[in-house]
Amino acid sequence: MLNKYARAFFTRVLTPFAALLLRLGVSPDAVTLIGTAGVMAGALVFFPMGEFFWGTIVITIFVFSDLVDGNMARQAGISSRWGAFLDSTLDRVADGAIFAGFVLWYAGSGDDNVLCAVAIFCLASGQVVSYTKARGESIGLPVAVNGLVERAERLVISLVAAGLAGLHKFGVPGIDILLPIALWIVAAGSLVTLVQRVVTVRRESAEADAAAAASAAADRGSEATQ
Repeated sequence: MLNKYARAFFTRVLTPFAALLLRLGVSPDAVTLIGTAGVMAGALVFFPMGEFFWGTIVITIFVFSDLVDGNMARQAGISSRWGAFLDSTLDRVADGAIFAGFVLWYAGSGDDNVLCAVAIFCLASGQVVSYTKARGESIGLPVAVNGLVERAERLVISLVAAGLAGLHKFGVPGIDILLPIALWIVAAGSLVTLVQRVVTVRRESAEADAAAAASAAADRGSEATQ
């Protein structure tokens, strides 16, 4: 849901920056790789230490590379299947690193097995939600559904909550509860989204199979009358 509006807004805002990087000779693929490395560093270095505020700041800076690299490719007229593949693949890596950072915190100093399990579910369900759409499209289905909690929602909910929860170390009382709440919301929303996509793929596949069967029957009828 957020993808539709937020992506268009930030694409316009970041267009001049993308143009500057092109003039400096930076390639879109380099931006993709650097952005993913920055997100992973922010998540896997800061989050396991409980430094959620600074970790979120680092991740937020680098996560915008997901918009910059595509913008650069379009401006330069070099959009390619490889670039799209690399971008989508590394998006999954970055998303996994963010939730892995939460897992490491709750498995270690955070000392909460339940929230560790919830974070693991968020990590796994996020990957599966993305896979269901990719797999459905790979077998020729449109997978025409806007899920309740897609990638943008997962990132915004988790990172905003983590950043605010990190203010607990600056003396803001009680605010650290926001991260557990956010993880439960993302887990529940991801489950709903997964069900939405599975149901959609089942319906679309049944419709496609029925249409194919009807077309085959019509062809056989046409051959029989000849």
